[in-house]
Amino acid sequence: MAIRLQFEEELAKVKNHINEMSLSTKEALDRAIHILYQGNVQQAKQLIKDDKVIDLKEEEINEEAIGMIAKQQPVATDLRRLVVAIKISADLERMADHTKNIAKATIHLGEDHGITIHPQLREMGILAMDMVDLSIKAFENEDITLAKKLAEMDDTMDKMYGEVVKELLESTAINPEQIQHIMQMAYTARYIERFADHITNIGENVLYLVKGKNVDLNS
Repeated sequence: MAIRLQFEEELAKVKNHINEMSLSTKEALDRAIHILYQGNVQQAKQLIKDDKVIDLKEEEINEEAIGMIAKQQPVATDLRRLVVAIKISADLERMADHTKNIAKATIHLGEDHGITIHPQLREMGILAMDMVDLSIKAFENEDITLAKKLAEMDDTMDKMYGEVVKELLESTAINPEQIQHIMQMAYTARYIERFADHITNIGENVLYLVKGKNVDLNS
């Protein structure tokens, strides 16, 4: 009983760290998009530096989970919980990398680019942040119904992404002199869309945790 209690306490600690990491990743996306619309190059550079904190959090989660596997040799669902925790932390770290890429796009645009940032990029960011919340709730509660909802949200994201890129490409014909700046917005839309893809991975990992088999939410 004591061993089981210790395992549950350590698992709760891992879950708490994943929750903290998800909040940091979501905040980074929010900051990156806000900075993009502001055109604040200095803040963009600071966001890139701050990404180190999220990298360290991933390492911490991995060490904790691997340590529990080595010490307690869990089986079945308990083992899957730890494997999934490691996978989710990896996805969150990659999501944070995409926010860093948005900051780099801001730097490429510069402070006096003279173009209007596409308004739907902000809407895509809001949807992505909602997906983060839902995915972590699904993980914490091991709720496959919530996990499956992520597929619908990702379909909406893909549709928004397609619309934004189409409009941006059309604008290059009207403003060919701004093609480099317009492409940075297209890249940003792609970064947000990829951010959401990693959230879908989290949903798939929740399904694996509960069902014990891999499920493709995009199929």
